Amino acid sequence: MKLKKTLTYRNHTYSFLSDNTHEVLENPEETLFVKTPLNEKYAPLIAEKNLAILDFNELKNYFDFKIKIVGITGTNGKTTTASLMYSLLLDLNKKTALLGTRGFFINDERIKEKGLTTPTLLELYSDLEEAVRLKCEYFIMEVSSHAVVQKRTAGLDFALKILTNITSDHLDFHQNIENYRDTKNSFFKDEGLKVINRDETNALFNPINAHTYALDKKAHLNVQAFSLTPSISASLCYQQDLRDPNLKEITLMHSPLLGRYNLYNILAGVLGVKLLTQLPLEAIAPLLENFYGVKGRLEIVHSKPLVVVDFAHTTDGMQQVFESFKNQKITALFGAGGDRDKTKRPKMGAIASYYAHQIVLTSDNPRSENEEDIIKDILKGISDSSKVIVEKDRKKAILNALENLKDDEVLLILGKGDENIQIFKDKTIFFSDQEVVKDYYLNLKQG
Repeated sequence: MKLKKTLTYRNHTYSFLSDNTHEVLENPEETLFVKTPLNEKYAPLIAEKNLAILDFNELKNYFDFKIKIVGITGTNGKTTTASLMYSLLLDLNKKTALLGTRGFFINDERIKEKGLTTPTLLELYSDLEEAVRLKCEYFIMEVSSHAVVQKRTAGLDFALKILTNITSDHLDFHQNIENYRDTKNSFFKDEGLKVINRDETNALFNPINAHTYALDKKAHLNVQAFSLTPSISASLCYQQDLRDPNLKEITLMHSPLLGRYNLYNILAGVLGVKLLTQLPLEAIAPLLENFYGVKGRLEIVHSKPLVVVDFAHTTDGMQQVFESFKNQKITALFGAGGDRDKTKRPKMGAIASYYAHQIVLTSDNPRSENEEDIIKDILKGISDSSKVIVEKDRKKAILNALENLKDDEVLLILGKGDENIQIFKDKTIFFSDQEVVKDYYLNLKQG
């Protein structure tokens, strides 16, 4: 990444910053090398040319971001919570930027397509500069566990940090659940303003300036009563001082979102916006009706019979989706990503076996792995193989499931969400779960 930035470092004025050695060596007079945890092994190539090296920890000294940065992390719910806050703030006429899995947006305009959940440090700084240039007041961003380990947010002063939940994911990178949990929790060690899911038993955080939300435990933002049918309605109760029960704000809310886990996302987003803006609940809650969710997150693609696409690719994420439809006959269609945590595969099979009356196992993004081997790993967790259909071709699997789906059943297509590609060992193809479903029903309608 090459970032246009005029700065003086060690008595030399540069016009660009780059974390790429090739870009620096092509134009060393104008380009200063920025060393990060991701590229430090290449730093000797710069040093042997007697060129200057700027450590990533020093980068913040050359930027002045006059913007309130909000960092959201957690195993599940980051994208929905971030998008919800973005929607609420825009509806409150606040100029806002959103950066995450879905891309980079400023004031309801897409600036960049999808990329990493959290981009590299220089790209992040570039995005922040653009948001500041366009006079944004808020910058809402998803923060992945990889980004925390690789210090991709180094030097940023967060106005607010939010924790959604901590379950098991990315163990191919973190080795074990303890490392993963510690990484997530390390984001909340400082004394800055933070919003924490009080029901999350794995959460460890600095209590100074911590504000909590919960469904089951006492918290700053609670739900007095709620309904999940047909969509979410609730009575919200905010208590700024938990020691003083007389200081409460209570208001009703309605949301078109589905599922208990989306109620958690709503609580996180509402509490975050309230802390940032200092507005009363009654000014924020009505705006929830304007947010219809995120593409590929509990997305209803067809209504009768019900077909839902969701990004769920962990045991916990799948369980939360299943719980949203536990009173219906479920057909679950999913696979597992190749070159990723293999330990979760049988657990995914087990949780699907518990909730679904039929399971369709197929490919996800197999990458360099053999598709049949991935499916075999999932099958290890399924005790009743009679309810399983295996079709490694994802398009065929979806079409077969749709053909056999009855009006009173629900088909849950899990794992890829709003992705529009499928990654194999030797090729990457265009693929969209939603498009396959829509094309099927369009062809059915046309006869």
